[in-house]
Amino acid sequence: MPRFIDSSPEPREPSLIGVLLVNLGTPQAPTAAAVRPYLRQFLSDPRVVEIPALFWQPILRGLILPLRSGASARKYASIWGKDGSPLRHWTEKQAKLVKGRLGMRHGQTLRVAYAMRYGEPSIAAALDALCEQGCERILLVPLYPQYAASTTATACDAVFARLARYRNQPALRTLRSFHDDAGYIDALAQQVRQHWQHEGRGEHLLMSFHGVPRFTWEKGDPYYLQCRQTAAALAQALGLPEGHHTLAFQSRFGRTEWLQPYTADTLVKLARSGVRELDVICPGFVADCLETLEEIALEGKQAFLNAGGRTLRYIPALNDSERWLDALIQLIERELAGWLTPAAASHGS
Repeated sequence: MPRFIDSSPEPREPSLIGVLLVNLGTPQAPTAAAVRPYLRQFLSDPRVVEIPALFWQPILRGLILPLRSGASARKYASIWGKDGSPLRHWTEKQAKLVKGRLGMRHGQTLRVAYAMRYGEPSIAAALDALCEQGCERILLVPLYPQYAASTTATACDAVFARLARYRNQPALRTLRSFHDDAGYIDALAQQVRQHWQHEGRGEHLLMSFHGVPRFTWEKGDPYYLQCRQTAAALAQALGLPEGHHTLAFQSRFGRTEWLQPYTADTLVKLARSGVRELDVICPGFVADCLETLEEIALEGKQAFLNAGGRTLRYIPALNDSERWLDALIQLIERELAGWLTPAAASHGS
């Protein structure tokens, strides 16, 4: 197999711009057979598990995968819909809607694709497709509002690794984070307000973010600070006073200490403190997935009820909400400044 991926030397006119949306990933089916390779790829990423492979791989392959694959498959089965994986469904829909809106605003200048860091469609395949269409400039958009090495950075790693095999590389830009972007915060606030309007308003709002090991914060990862900034901005946008909202971190894995407070403990604590009606939103997820629909809306709800709470209402992720799509388009256009021609930038305005 040749070391480099070749392409046609003939220039293509006009040169196109590619936009690649990247999310975490999902198994192909809610079965142990499909979950196992997905978990193996995910948990073999040194950005996700920072244990030397010599020590970690025997544990992963001999203990973790045999024990977790079946249990994880059952969890996926509980949230699998007629459209398959919720994460893939919403990410694909976001890509289609972004493609349509950008096409209306900029004609045929842009191409839009989506990929998963783990699973399918792969980042390598999506990059290859964009370049085959003639994209000589590509914007990478990791769909993680808050930067973490285990999410945003590993998505960039996968893109860089693929481009390392290209003979003729495209120009590349990356979106680092958008944790305090005004449009993103406004979209979150609107999602909460609409939920309150249609489902009623709880006594307290819990903002649950995906957790990461505490040592990552101590080593310089900005994720913890950015989550706090997002939570503070959302509380301010909603006019919530102190004592009426809480930030917590979910999805702890293993024995090491993770960012605290833990969501599971916080749900019990809030119920035992007298909160009977609780609203929960997960601002770190722009598309509903296992962590929101199963861990919060099902498991979290049951934990809250068991501890004495009466009602837990999960507020859906941004998914295909109009304000989120508006915010995402603005983020993309901002990052493409200087690449879009004046004619294309003004098209449709």
